[in-house]
Amino acid sequence: MANTIKPHVCNETDSLHCVVVGLPHSLGTPPTLEETYDARSYRAVEEGNYPIESDIVEEMEQLATTLEREGIEVLRPTLIPDYNQLFARDVAFTIDEELFIANMIPEREKEILAYREVFSRIPDEQIVHLPKEVHAEGGDIMLYNDILFMGVTPDKDFDHYKMARTNEAAIRYFTSHFPQKKVIPLQLKKHDSNPEKGVLHLDCAFQPVGRGKALYYPQGFARQEEVELIESIFGKENLFAITAEEAFNLTTNIFSISPNRIIVENEFHRLRAHLENEWNISTISIPYYEISKQGGLLRCSTCPLIRQ
Repeated sequence: MANTIKPHVCNETDSLHCVVVGLPHSLGTPPTLEETYDARSYRAVEEGNYPIESDIVEEMEQLATTLEREGIEVLRPTLIPDYNQLFARDVAFTIDEELFIANMIPEREKEILAYREVFSRIPDEQIVHLPKEVHAEGGDIMLYNDILFMGVTPDKDFDHYKMARTNEAAIRYFTSHFPQKKVIPLQLKKHDSNPEKGVLHLDCAFQPVGRGKALYYPQGFARQEEVELIESIFGKENLFAITAEEAFNLTTNIFSISPNRIIVENEFHRLRAHLENEWNISTISIPYYEISKQGGLLRCSTCPLIRQ
C-alpha cells in the first residue's frame, strides 16, 4: 500500500519533496477557435500552429524525469482517454496543510476524477472541497508564508471572460479560512482571444523566487496600485520585471524546486542570466515552448503536495 501523503506547502520556494505532474497523452482532437478557453490556445489555433501530441509528450516527460532525477516523488493522475490533462495546478492546490479541490470550468471538470488515486493517499481531514460558489484555480493562488496573493476577476466581469477563473467569493472564503494570513487580491487584465492584452492566471504575471525576491509583469495587472503594493512588499531591487514578449512566452511561470534551484524554459536567456549572475540561483533549462501554446508552462503543469 502506498504511503500516506500529508500535504504541506507554505510558499513557492521551499525544497520540493512530492508533486503531481499532469499527463501529456491522449489529449483529444485539437480545439476549434470556439472551443478554446484561453487566449494563448486561441492564438495557436488561429495561426495554425497548435502543438502536436508527440512534442507535448516529449516536453512534459522531460519535466517529470528532471524532477525525479532531483530526488522528488512524482505522482501522475489516471489517464482519461481523449481529454486534456496537462495542467495539474488548476485541479487542486495546497495551502499550508490542506489540499483544496477546485471547482473546474465545465470544459475541464472531468479532470478531477483522474486524481482519485492521488487523493486516496491524503487524509480526509486534509482535503477541502471548495463551496460551489467559490471559484479558484491554483494558477491564481500564490503562497508567500503569511501572505496569500490571489489573482482575481471582479464579479461584474467574471461571467464575461472564459479567462476569468477566480472570483470575489474566493477572496472572501480564503480570508475567512485563513484569518492568520494577509490575503492580497490582485486584479488581472483579461482578454479571451488576444494574449498580449490579458493574463490567464496570476502565475503568468507574478511569482516569488529564492528568498524575498520575485518575477513580475507590471503590465499584466489592471490596477497600478497593486503593482506598487508588490513593489513595496519585495522592494524594486528584489524584483525582475519581464517584458511584453517575455510575458507572451509565460516567463514568470517557472518552477522552483528549492530556494536556490529553479526549472526554466530553454529560451528564457535573460531571466536565466539574472537568476544565476545576480541572485545566485541555479537553473535547470528544459524545452517547454510547445506546451506554452496551450496557455500554461512549468508551474501550471505541477501541483506540489509537500515542500519543507
